[in-house]
Amino acid sequence: MGLSGKSCTPCKGGVSPLTRDQAQAFLGKTTGWALDGESRVIERRFRFDDFVSAIAFAQRVGDLAESEGHHPELVVGWGYCWVRFWTHKINGLHENDFIMAAKVNALGT
Repeated sequence: MGLSGKSCTPCKGGVSPLTRDQAQAFLGKTTGWALDGESRVIERRFRFDDFVSAIAFAQRVGDLAESEGHHPELVVGWGYCWVRFWTHKINGLHENDFIMAAKVNALGT
């Protein structure tokens, strides 16, 4: 089963964030996403032809996040929606972040 077929599991803390190498391995399954400099956040900037399309995509991402119980940071502007995931409880990356990245990719643009 691919990442987009999985569901997020609640992270209550008490676990270590993924290492850079572990995060890199998950990146291979989430096309278009990148690690930040400290390997604590994954991010992707989606491009659109106009503001209405960008805000509609952000709404779909928000609906998905609410259904999975794992919420991103979203920045929306004319022609783009920037999506960032990390797991706050562990101040770093968890498999859930990559599950959500794969699910966001499956939304299309």
